Amino acid sequence: MEGNFNKRSGLNWSEPLIFERSRSGRRGTAPVAAAEADLATRGLPDSALRKSAPRLPEVTERDAVKHFSRLSSWNFGVDHGFYPLGSCTMKYNPKVNEMAAALPGFRDLHPAQPAETVAGALRIMLDVQRALEEISGMAAVSLQPAAGANGELTGMFMVRAYHEAQGNPRKLVLIPDTAHGTNPASSALAGYEVKEIATGADGILHPEIVRENMSPDVAALMVTNPNTLGLFETNIGEIADILHQHGALLYNDGANFNAIMGITRPGDFGVDVVQFNLHKTFSTPHGGGGPGSGPVGVSEKLIPFLPVPVLTEKDGAPILDWDRPQSIGKMMSYYGQFLVMVKAHAYLKRLGGAGVKRVSEIAVLNANYLRASLAGAYHLAYPEYCMHEAVFDEKNLPNGVTTMDVAKRLMDYGFHPPTIYFPLVIHGALMIEPTETESREAIDEFVTAMKEIAKEAADDPDTVKNAPHTTPLSRLDEVRAARKPILRYDFDSK
Repeated sequence: MEGNFNKRSGLNWSEPLIFERSRSGRRGTAPVAAAEADLATRGLPDSALRKSAPRLPEVTERDAVKHFSRLSSWNFGVDHGFYPLGSCTMKYNPKVNEMAAALPGFRDLHPAQPAETVAGALRIMLDVQRALEEISGMAAVSLQPAAGANGELTGMFMVRAYHEAQGNPRKLVLIPDTAHGTNPASSALAGYEVKEIATGADGILHPEIVRENMSPDVAALMVTNPNTLGLFETNIGEIADILHQHGALLYNDGANFNAIMGITRPGDFGVDVVQFNLHKTFSTPHGGGGPGSGPVGVSEKLIPFLPVPVLTEKDGAPILDWDRPQSIGKMMSYYGQFLVMVKAHAYLKRLGGAGVKRVSEIAVLNANYLRASLAGAYHLAYPEYCMHEAVFDEKNLPNGVTTMDVAKRLMDYGFHPPTIYFPLVIHGALMIEPTETESREAIDEFVTAMKEIAKEAADDPDTVKNAPHTTPLSRLDEVRAARKPILRYDFDSK
């Protein structure tokens, strides 16, 4: 069969699927003995047992290994190259963090062990908790939530519990149009109606807009700061005062915390709840690279409502406190993603206080260097100095070339596309976050590719519109893939 062989990668992308290599009776390992199979299923009800064997490909061990190795080579990650997803902070994860989490004393713990047998693990968690309290200026932190959105939900449950304790849960949550996309869902799941409010022409929220929308029904404002335009909400202190004067609370989505660590603290400008993303800001694997962790910090007034168990200290020893009558209850099995906490602990210990601040300084510097470097080739909706990310758009692209086309063409140059079409307040948004872990040389390479694509858009638009050309699959019908996914091999049609 004639294959589609790519000289650059040495990969044959059109070789048969593993199902097509299957041959009846072929084995890669010895079959499990009947006695062992019986032992494995003993005690399970008949309803939990298969009535027939799964239709798996029958191949040699060599073919199975080749299949999975080949798939892994098609997957792009932060260890492969520049991964500039705006608002997602996809930065390189130091391998010393992985080494720490792989130590047997951490790796082999069982979550059901009695607390008194895991004092070292609790101490690690308490250290991370206190570090987050110090960095954020919040009165207390819970490490329990599983990821950012789970941290948001935890925070909004505490907002509701606080207002219920005051005698009225209230009805509304205000959310700016530049907020993170999960904020409305978290508010709705906590039982609130959502009201979107507009930011100003300068891309930030203004006190008069908040004041106009205040009422006795408003429970909280959920603001992302820095926001998804890459801008710091400079009016945040005055906005916090307005909310508190009306008995409402201020929730700060901390997804973009990477830009402000060691420089300013949410607790100092009046925030009542903030969630952190250990799998983003604190450099542990993100998304498909590993489990998330979304600790949540609270002001003094919300401490009674923290999820149980609350990690605290008694007589110099860390303990798990379950005696919290006003708690919102548990948000995760056991106490969350422990090994992610170990990785964050290693990261924080390696950096120290000065290093944490330096992270943010370089992240902001890199974003502004990229913004200035691309300003002539792509349109900037908000040309002001940015924080962690720069947001461009498709306004000046010629010949009908779109943001989607640019993103697809970047793959031919060996870069993961940035976030596109978000935030929604910018038509054709192209949101780029370099983070602090990329060198100037790496950013220059990306800038060169972006400028070359802009030139192609003018001189050879079809090349851009039909990209990518060098990937295992050409441009996909993404709507169809989302609405009508094919999740299994169709044996019957072969």
